[in-house]
Amino acid sequence: MKTMKGPAIFLAQFGGDEPPFNSLKTVSEWAAGHGYKGIQLPSWDGNLIDLAKAADSKTYCDELIGTCKDAGIEITDLSTHLQGQLVAVHPAYDEAFDGFAAPEVRGNPKARQEWAVEQMKLAAKASANMGFASHVSFPGSLAFPYLYPWPQRPAGLIETAFDELAKRWKPILDAFDEAGCDVGFEIHPGEDVFDGTTFEMFLERLNGHPRCQINYDPSHFLLQQLDYLEFIDIYHERICAFHVKDAEFNPTGRQGVYSGYAPWAERAGRFRSLGDGQVDFSAIFSKLALYDYESWAVLEWECAIKHPEQGAAEGAPFIANHIIKVTEKAFDDFAAGGTDEAANRRMLGIK
Repeated sequence: MKTMKGPAIFLAQFGGDEPPFNSLKTVSEWAAGHGYKGIQLPSWDGNLIDLAKAADSKTYCDELIGTCKDAGIEITDLSTHLQGQLVAVHPAYDEAFDGFAAPEVRGNPKARQEWAVEQMKLAAKASANMGFASHVSFPGSLAFPYLYPWPQRPAGLIETAFDELAKRWKPILDAFDEAGCDVGFEIHPGEDVFDGTTFEMFLERLNGHPRCQINYDPSHFLLQQLDYLEFIDIYHERICAFHVKDAEFNPTGRQGVYSGYAPWAERAGRFRSLGDGQVDFSAIFSKLALYDYESWAVLEWECAIKHPEQGAAEGAPFIANHIIKVTEKAFDDFAAGGTDEAANRRMLGIK
């Protein structure tokens, strides 16, 4: 068994133009001050990283790593959640997702998609230059508007969507394979890959591509009422990243999984700061330890109630207290009799 690394924190929800979140140096110092050992970088945040420069220059990447090291922090990996989302966008979401893209490609879905693919390939090169073994992203969506089968879906609609999704991702995953880096897709409602079944549909069309992996986040599974512990049993060989995020689901006579368009604070299912929700993290950390997960435990903070600073401050010790330093010997070794094969045969009555 192996001990995972952490605690780390995903900076997507914290980045901004105000100190300490507006530079890699100051945000690294802030994270270290809270007890984090790693930071996961949102690659679209120009205050923290120039993705094109990172793809082109190992020297620049070494400088980024050195800046964090000076603060006592490691960079765990890069995130391209926003760019990955734009690899596949249903027209219904064109305007809503346009803000994720560079200004020069907004309003032009074809140019936006090409830009997103190029961003992903830059991220692969940057990951190689930084020596990362994993990367986290979203796969995007063509079929999600048809999630509920009313009106009745025409035959082949979902299959065509997944065929196209895999076609778009295959060259990107090949680029990450060249870089020696896995892509952990966050399995998430709003993406075509939102549960185990849809992940399998995607993976099958990619012919089991070795770089098609999972960024495990139990919060999205709890809100779907999916068994997030059995998910680990089924897919542990494909889990390359771990977002530690809490959630709760409290259905009422008025709301269930869909929550009637209520705002986050009033939904039956909502994300919470670590320890405030219903996710059984003791069981999750135990299962991941049993399956030799050795990468990072990364806080993704999202809560409609608690202030982010409080969530960040509480998150590091919460994760540290859940990481299992795996044992190197059995608890009952003290009682070992030191028998050998001959003794074993005698004990079993075998001559």
